[in-house]
Amino acid sequence: MRAIQLTEFGGPETLVVRDLPDPVPEDGEAVMDVLAAGINYADTHQTENSYLAQQNLPLIPGGEVVVRDESGRRLLGLLGSGGYAQKVAADPRLLFEIPDNVTDAQALTTLVQGATAWHLLRTSTHLQAGETVVVHAGAGGVGTLAIQLAKRWGAGRVIATASSEQKRALTLELGADVAVDSRTDDLTTALREANGGRGVDVVLEMTGGPVFDQSLAALAPLGRLAVFGMAGRTPPTPVDPARLMARSTAVIGFWLVHVVQRPYLLAEAVTDLMQLIADGSIRPIVGETYPLERAADAHRALLDRSSVGKLVLDPQA
Repeated sequence: MRAIQLTEFGGPETLVVRDLPDPVPEDGEAVMDVLAAGINYADTHQTENSYLAQQNLPLIPGGEVVVRDESGRRLLGLLGSGGYAQKVAADPRLLFEIPDNVTDAQALTTLVQGATAWHLLRTSTHLQAGETVVVHAGAGGVGTLAIQLAKRWGAGRVIATASSEQKRALTLELGADVAVDSRTDDLTTALREANGGRGVDVVLEMTGGPVFDQSLAALAPLGRLAVFGMAGRTPPTPVDPARLMARSTAVIGFWLVHVVQRPYLLAEAVTDLMQLIADGSIRPIVGETYPLERAADAHRALLDRSSVGKLVLDPQA
């Protein structure tokens, strides 16, 4: 089979296509063709070995796949690694069947990014009706779904941030009430102004550094900031517990691994999202599809923030 295999850690340049033996299935597993693989920001950390879980070489990155089993069913699954390949070994009993009216790319939006958006709002921040939600990177894979879910679940106002006029227009089209330029120097003031001069209730944050710091400062009393990424590669200012107490605010960490470790939590989010997509209640935003040879270009698009929506890898192209 053909696959992307890393033999050293680094940037997009390490994503090299190689001819490799087909995977060997373990008990209960089957080898299946990969119809499409999801590309996520976390994959750029996996390539660098800079995320929460340590990686080992050699490595086939990616863990989000749509496969076809021997009966012809399309199945959706989340693996530890191995997704950037023409074939994977997986247990079909642990995968989700995809409805006929949901495309491969649409199905991929429900796993890493969809389940993250779903649980950030439901499980981490416990969004209440009428609250104001800030969605950073609103035109990204998590952001485009989080905007729609927040509105569906009764948010009083959704404020999206994005780095370009085109991206901000997309967030408004998806239901955001206000779109803020993420490059502004004073993000705290911009977020408060977008909320009528008041603090905000919920922030979904994945950049770190000054974005984290200024978002935390924008919270209203009893507000919650959920952090689910480190895209800026710059750590925020250490959080002072007394500062949290003074305004009854909370900082909540979220890593999807802990949802995956409780399969019922992952299934709850994925099955709900799949139904919402199937009946047209939410609109997944699918970006560009890349062949294996252009996996590095996909990672560059994520890193330079030029991508929009869900990026997909087609290993069979």
